[in-house]
Amino acid sequence: MWKWSVNMAKKLIIVESRSKSKTIASYVGNDVLVLSSKGHIRDLATSGVDGLGLDIQNNFEPKYTVIKGKQALVKELISKSKGRDVYIATDPDREGEAIGWHLAELLGLNPEDQNRIVFREITKPAIIEALNHPRKIDQHLVYSQEARRILDRIIGFKLSKLLQSKIKSKSAGRVQSVALKLIVDLEKEIQAFIPE
Repeated sequence: MWKWSVNMAKKLIIVESRSKSKTIASYVGNDVLVLSSKGHIRDLATSGVDGLGLDIQNNFEPKYTVIKGKQALVKELISKSKGRDVYIATDPDREGEAIGWHLAELLGLNPEDQNRIVFREITKPAIIEALNHPRKIDQHLVYSQEARRILDRIIGFKLSKLLQSKIKSKSAGRVQSVALKLIVDLEKEIQAFIPE
């Protein structure tokens, strides 16, 4: 009796969520293997000046490392991607786009390839439609997420250390602190406004 094996799959779809991978696998047929990244797989390192994972002297160049505990998963994804057409189907937001970019980097995918698929519902027609219209990874969304993460690290690490020493607070809320400052500054401008 003939039995299908994942080794026979010609295509690989990588999603973020394990539960999504099982549902999608039931829609796409036996020549497609569906795996999960289980969310983010890389993050800024905690090395370098102040543990920021950034080369501040070199245009704030980020240094990424595989997240602790994800090394075996990354190894599996690299192994399973060999000889297959890879489609990155992470979530359709800037975090998902960044996760997709990190996956593409680790898997050695060509950034010019149209291997990014996006769907907003987990239905068979949506999945098939996405597979029929792949695109390149949107580098602008990746840059947006990267900038937010870098601000998180710079503001969060430095401000959190200050707050820990002064008021025993665990965290400054990182980028939320920046947003709060902008709101407070704007409110001060509004309060100081004198109509003429």
